[in-house]
Amino acid sequence: MTDFKNGYDTLSKAIEDLQSMGYTVDYDLVEDGLESKDLKKKWDAEELKVIKFYRFEGVSDPADNTILYVIESNDGNKGLLVDAYGADVYISPKMIEKLRMNDK
Repeated sequence: MTDFKNGYDTLSKAIEDLQSMGYTVDYDLVEDGLESKDLKKKWDAEELKVIKFYRFEGVSDPADNTILYVIESNDGNKGLLVDAYGADVYISPKMIEKLRMNDK
């Protein structure tokens, strides 16, 4: 089991550290799941598990808020999703539930 930090000072430091732990897939949010343009692959919400998330709030502008999700897919891919609050993409209810921020 990976020992995740409770928090990071910056988004770039978090990404660098998590990539060094093997979370190297760059996930993009799509309507009903995630995709990786590099891998040319798509996963439905049911195929994904959010392992941890980190919230970053803009210092100068409260609108500059971002969540970094640490995600594993059922086929063994591990990666990160950077999601700005209020992204202009329709997300299915299943994917919204998957990304609900419950820190378990």
